[in-house]
Amino acid sequence: MSEQKIAAIRIRGNIGAKKPIKDALLMLNLNRTNSCVVVDATDSNRGMIKKVKDYVTYGEIDDETFKAMVEKRGEICLSREKDSKGKIAYSKCITFDGKKYKKRFRLNPPRGGFERKGIKCPFSKGGVLGYRGKDINKLIRRML
Repeated sequence: MSEQKIAAIRIRGNIGAKKPIKDALLMLNLNRTNSCVVVDATDSNRGMIKKVKDYVTYGEIDDETFKAMVEKRGEICLSREKDSKGKIAYSKCITFDGKKYKKRFRLNPPRGGFERKGIKCPFSKGGVLGYRGKDINKLIRRML
């Protein structure tokens, strides 16, 4: 894992969410709460994550946490990478140590609970939601 990766964890559910936000969550493959996805730090992925910042928490993941998450919660990906004619390539899997894993990880709720102000306030004000930088690694470790 040499290039920069962003981990996004879905915190809140669909109730009351507008259609563009629901669509962005589906494109990020964040279907249910406490699910985590690791994506490349491209402009399109950053834009989608910023659109859903009131429903997810995100930050830069380090190699040790990513390795622990793959070992404990990684699911083997059995889907195909190309269509039958070899023209369309799908990117449903990530490769780690020569094995293919799904991009989505299903995590437990965090041990010790979420931060003091709960799941409706941003991280900068003592809550959970939004950008948290390197502190995402601590939260992932509590959710494994």
